Amino acid sequence: MSEQYNRALLAGRWYRMEMNNTGHQLVEYAELCLDGSFEFSFVEQTSQGEIISQNVELGDWGLVGDIHFTITQEEVVDNEHYCADLHNENNYQAYKILALDSQVFKYQHIVSNEVFILRRVVDKIGHC
Repeated sequence: MSEQYNRALLAGRWYRMEMNNTGHQLVEYAELCLDGSFEFSFVEQTSQGEIISQNVELGDWGLVGDIHFTITQEEVVDNEHYCADLHNENNYQAYKILALDSQVFKYQHIVSNEVFILRRVVDKIGHC
């Protein structure tokens, strides 16, 4: 039987950063809203901070048991807004949640088995 996760734990802003095999830094910012919408921003940059590519995906997300899924509806590439091709299977993704708490979201792609670890973005630090 699969583990049940609290959907509300996924809501909020998340972040991950990693280096790819060419030495470029890949950064993802993710915002998951309780209404089921999401915005993912992806930035690839050189070690000197030069942006190589940047795109934004907008769409819907959900959680069933330990399966997190996304459906990309729109994309913004080089400041141009596009409706996503809903016939393209790459706009539908599913992941098995490996760990989820108030600070860390670890999940594995159902097909590729690639593992991702996002950390919650803290909006307010201190008492102000």
